[in-house]
Amino acid sequence: MIEQPIMVKICDIREESPNVKTFFFERKMHFNPGQFVMVWIPLLDEKPFTISYIQENLLGISVLKKGPFTKMFHSKKVGDCIGIRGPYGKGFNLQINSCVVGGGIGMAPLATVIDALPDVTIIQGARNSSEILYQKRFRNMRLCTEDGTMGFKGTTVDLLGEIIKKQHFRKVYACGPEPMLYKVVELCKKYDINCEVSLDRYMKCGFGVCGQCDCSGQRVCVDGPVFTTSELNKMEDFGKITITKTGERVVIDKRIIE
Repeated sequence: MIEQPIMVKICDIREESPNVKTFFFERKMHFNPGQFVMVWIPLLDEKPFTISYIQENLLGISVLKKGPFTKMFHSKKVGDCIGIRGPYGKGFNLQINSCVVGGGIGMAPLATVIDALPDVTIIQGARNSSEILYQKRFRNMRLCTEDGTMGFKGTTVDLLGEIIKKQHFRKVYACGPEPMLYKVVELCKKYDINCEVSLDRYMKCGFGVCGQCDCSGQRVCVDGPVFTTSELNKMEDFGKITITKTGERVVIDKRIIE
């Protein structure tokens, strides 16, 4: 039986960057960092998002404005209602002495990982300084931008490669564009570091029925969205092939971080 969305009222909105807002609402939820919820906007659609803030009964969802659904989401005001169902999927297995690597809005699933782990090393990458998220929330981040306007000039993979030469981690957690995740995993293999990544695939149902988010036989919504290195080694489509909204299998654009 499909779980019905529970309507919640937006109680606060925070601008994280010119194109990212966090929407807060009151809801008690047992949530493992890396899981996701389905958000329903009545008369429009339903989409998956992760929880990026947890403070007792106050939850937050960070939303990048990039399409019709997220543009409508950004138009919501305090007092408006959205539908929530979940959480769904498998989250991260948390371990101390770790490093998180977030690219763009990929920082959102990692934010609750950072909250849960003491002394975690944080790497965040963006195209430019205006897109860096949670600057006041996490003051010890190692930042990188593609245009060099803030921090290290280059990609998260470049910066992780420099840091790994000097510092050993028991585990690396990553989320961002899939070509970035593929390179992070390959880098971790080289240095024999366990890695877990959160995949972002197109989802329709959120509970494993439609198969839209398939990646080499793994349904990202129920078998993931977090996968370990050993699981990714068996997924030939990882970093190479994705399925579009129309069901077409297409080659992933590796130029995203190159």
